[in-house]
Amino acid sequence: MSNAPRVLVIDDEVQIRRFLDIGLRAEGYQVSLAATAAEGLALAATHPPDVVILDLGLPDREGHEVLAELRQWSQVPVLMLSVREAEHEKVRALDAGANDYMTKPFGIQELMARLRALLRGRVGASAERAPHYDDGRLAVDLLRREVSLDGQPVALTRKEYAVLSMLLRYSGRVVSQQQLLRDIWGATHVQDTHYLRIVVAKLRQKLGDDPAAPRWLKTEPGVGYRFLEGDAGRGDGRHRPDQGA
Repeated sequence: MSNAPRVLVIDDEVQIRRFLDIGLRAEGYQVSLAATAAEGLALAATHPPDVVILDLGLPDREGHEVLAELRQWSQVPVLMLSVREAEHEKVRALDAGANDYMTKPFGIQELMARLRALLRGRVGASAERAPHYDDGRLAVDLLRREVSLDGQPVALTRKEYAVLSMLLRYSGRVVSQQQLLRDIWGATHVQDTHYLRIVVAKLRQKLGDDPAAPRWLKTEPGVGYRFLEGDAGRGDGRHRPDQGA
């Protein structure tokens, strides 16, 4: 059973959790259960799942918010559950990074088929962990959403934090302007590059990062941005963030 795929179920309905727990275990899955967003995110970080079943309506946070936070450090497949059948709800969830969407009530066999589809290609993949970066000067904990510079907390806006966390997640690789705009601002803003330039400029200012000789945030002219890692940065003692696939 230790090699069986792990499914994390985040749903506040006791009956749904019990129903899924019994059904999933009968199919050979390992199961983790959470009744709140906070509990679910903690389990996703400490016991990384192979797939997440996420309810849209949770008592402490909206499922959309949980998905957005999860996507800042994990690409685990997510199947959204909801009683909301409106097309715009499904589109919003899928655009935000959900891999599939089912409305309640649902049949267990259909759900199992969708899970198998989501798990294809992930067999044997390394487990993802919430990345933590610390090079002795800049420290970023993406699980706690904390950023500090030389031991002092740095207050970032939601957009500044989203840009930093996304670049960190793809540390060492170029992230295009369009990808950043699509994932953070939405699909209708992929041409609004001035939004991104303003946020990156403010982020650099708060981190004391010189764009002419960057330590962390490097501009790839006409393409996008890169978070410098390893010996690409200026300075010693740099550690790469823990990352999954």
